[in-house]
Amino acid sequence: MRTLFLLVVLVNALFFAWSRYVAPPEAVADPQPLVRQIEPQKLKVIAPGELPPVAARLAPAPMALKCIEWGSFTVADASQAQAALEPLQLGPRLGQRRTEESAGWWVFIPPQGSRPAAQKKAAELKALAVDDYFVVQEDGPYRWALSLGVFRSEEAAQARLTTLREQGVRSAQVGPRETPVAKVWLQVKAVDAGLYARLKEVARGMEGSELRECIQ
Repeated sequence: MRTLFLLVVLVNALFFAWSRYVAPPEAVADPQPLVRQIEPQKLKVIAPGELPPVAARLAPAPMALKCIEWGSFTVADASQAQAALEPLQLGPRLGQRRTEESAGWWVFIPPQGSRPAAQKKAAELKALAVDDYFVVQEDGPYRWALSLGVFRSEEAAQARLTTLREQGVRSAQVGPRETPVAKVWLQVKAVDAGLYARLKEVARGMEGSELRECIQ
């Protein structure tokens, strides 16, 4: 019995010596974990209570409230644009900013020679369902001409001329005209993401208009 006890003690001592000094370290163990860390000073341990709710981490950041303006419109077109915004029920959030822009091109019917002739041509336009025009009455080379729109670019003027040709207007033409034109920007305050999306839908119905942040 004594011999068996001594044998067990000897086996345990040999196993301890082998595991302590001879056996290789386990593959999963890292004897120097701190030394092997990459930039450990940038690591921060966060307690579970410091984490934001899952919904807050996944939800997109809300759009900050902004002032958005839509334009620019002639004084005549501004009322039509305001009517398009009525379903949004903007109330006191809706305002206007008036500017004066330089129009470099216009679509016009050449001078008719007299007021009666210009009025006759205006009646022909109405018969073709063309209502956006005015008769030039000031003295100058274009007296008694009929203006069908002023534009900042020749491309925009040509687009207007194409529309008029489709309506049956044959005598209109495009030409340069450097003249200041009164314009209106419609401003909407406190616009969030949902309202901005609806404004974009409305703006698509007014060709050539744009939405942008308000210029004070």
